[in-house]
Amino acid sequence: MMKVGTIGYGGAFNMGRHHFKEMQLNPGFKVAAVCDLDKERLKVAEQEFPGVQTYTDVDEMLRRSDVELLVVILPHNVHADVAIKCLKAGRHVVVEKPFAITVEECDAMIAAAKAKKLLLSTYHNRHWDSNILTIMKHLHKIGRPFRWESHAGGYGEPGEWWRSYKKFSGGIIYDWGAHFTEWMLQVMQYGMLEINGYQVAGEVWKKYTNEDEMEAVVRFRGNAVASHTASSICMAGKDMIRITGTQGAIVATHNSVDVYTRDKNGDKVRTSVKMEPGRGTDYYKNVHDHLFNGEKLIITAELARRVIQVLDYAGVSARKGTVVKAKYA
Repeated sequence: MMKVGTIGYGGAFNMGRHHFKEMQLNPGFKVAAVCDLDKERLKVAEQEFPGVQTYTDVDEMLRRSDVELLVVILPHNVHADVAIKCLKAGRHVVVEKPFAITVEECDAMIAAAKAKKLLLSTYHNRHWDSNILTIMKHLHKIGRPFRWESHAGGYGEPGEWWRSYKKFSGGIIYDWGAHFTEWMLQVMQYGMLEINGYQVAGEVWKKYTNEDEMEAVVRFRGNAVASHTASSICMAGKDMIRITGTQGAIVATHNSVDVYTRDKNGDKVRTSVKMEPGRGTDYYKNVHDHLFNGEKLIITAELARRVIQVLDYAGVSARKGTVVKAKYA
């Protein structure tokens, strides 16, 4: 048995419950403790998981509870501080995505985990989404992928909550952008050279501090490039994902994947391929098998740091108006 807990059990998306339910699909994980500032949410946790220990202070939890694996479900700007505190106390840590806000925070988290020889990962459960699994199955059909383009958003005022404020969220690109970037890095398996960023900030939705739009552009070794745009001011639609290869292309949404190739006569052919079933619960299956059976961890802290490097350095580039060299290829 390994006792598990969450730091954060807030009402948004019921993520505390979601993590526990996915963990419980794997024999050996036992729900043991929850920490949240909101006592009403702790009452909900007690109802949903009878017998769970509840705390309103992380330090108290770490002193009094023997919980062994903690999931950090908090605003993005405190991920690193809380994760490091847990690691120094000898606990394995899973952090909700995005892993952190800056590369420096990632470095500090990874150093703390290595010092204690503990698991550190982030919840990139969408590594196993139906669309990316289908893309990866058919990627070979388009030759060498040399360009990735993705886009998320539309035209609409952001919601009035912490995710709309850069101090807490990191910026508009950090939410879904973390998923798109992780997918991007599955497809674009080249070393990163540099990151450019472009932004429109404070022009439309003035009461929020997230950018109105942010684009990250990555130049890779091997003459390859990738870009992701997150926008709340995009009035006209765009392909969610478009991948260009030397022998074809792929266009994808959450629910569809079209593969463009040429037939024997040289004519363009579009094939809407069968979608692979999503396997999001494989995230905690892999974490379980790593901790209990020594299997290779798929979502490593180093992978998560590469994702944050794209998001962080795009923001730095946009503010400074210059390209930023990749620290981690």
